[in-house]
Amino acid sequence: MVLQNYSVVSEFVLHGLCSSRQLQMFFFIFFSGIYVAIMAGNLLIVITVISAPSLNSSPMYFLLGNLSFLDMWLASFATPKMISDFLSVQKLISFEGCMVQIFLLHFTGGAEMVLLVSMAYDRYVAICKPLHYMTMMSRQTCTKLVLASWGVGFLHSISQIAFTVNLPYCGPNEVDSFFCDLPLVIKLSCTDTYVLGILMLSDSGLLSLSCFLLLLVSYGCILLTVWQSSSGGAFKALSTCSAHITVVTLFFGPCIFIYVWPFSSFSSDKLLSVFYTIFTPLLNPLIYTLRNGEMKAAMKKLRNRQEEKRSWYLKPGPVSAVIRNLLFQETM
Repeated sequence: MVLQNYSVVSEFVLHGLCSSRQLQMFFFIFFSGIYVAIMAGNLLIVITVISAPSLNSSPMYFLLGNLSFLDMWLASFATPKMISDFLSVQKLISFEGCMVQIFLLHFTGGAEMVLLVSMAYDRYVAICKPLHYMTMMSRQTCTKLVLASWGVGFLHSISQIAFTVNLPYCGPNEVDSFFCDLPLVIKLSCTDTYVLGILMLSDSGLLSLSCFLLLLVSYGCILLTVWQSSSGGAFKALSTCSAHITVVTLFFGPCIFIYVWPFSSFSSDKLLSVFYTIFTPLLNPLIYTLRNGEMKAAMKKLRNRQEEKRSWYLKPGPVSAVIRNLLFQETM
């Protein structure tokens, strides 16, 4: 898509999270650690799912691997820019960079919403229709669900950016956030965008609200089915579903609030944005996978294989002798 900017604004000024220099240094260290943890945790999950045949063939873990992949993108569209801006006096972003942020936010966000619904459907079939699970959740079905999530995310994002990119921007150019968010950017247009803004943002609000309601219905059916079958299983299911619902609420709650009431003057919109762009990609690995015994066992096997490979290279013999000689020559 060719960006056609007919305006005089060539860059935007981001206000960031705060203006205090002391807080900015603290946030720089804090969010740098958070970002490293997000990327390391989700990358470990993706590698483990790909490497372990038992996980790769499971519909649940196939979807979880795709969720971790999306989380890495969701955490990367604005977080590295935000972290570097903590060290900058003036936080500037080009017009093209601003449009790319809007596109990636709605692309990855929309895809993740649909994928979370697919994961809830997977759990619903596994618990409520266990005899038909492998038939209903075949690899072909899972692949279609993943492709559908990416397709919905792409169409949703294109529908947002196609109108935003051609609006006239002639000043002001200050965005009161740490990234270019759609409700804040279209306010800067030099034309009346109230009706257009309502239509565009209703699309995001409708997608967020409908996916959230579908998730609640799915988890409600799961809890009801398990409750009727056994009391012990109901307690375990309630513990698992409550953790899932907590993460889902942290992701969907801010989205619904921002895009259902987009023209409110709520001063904490930027803090709400932190939850679904940074904290949700961090919590997803902890809640969905790292608490799972099968996932932890697969990670342990992967680590043991890596240790065996290292020990084989260092084992006395002709191969290790060659390696030691090469290392010795490099240090000379």
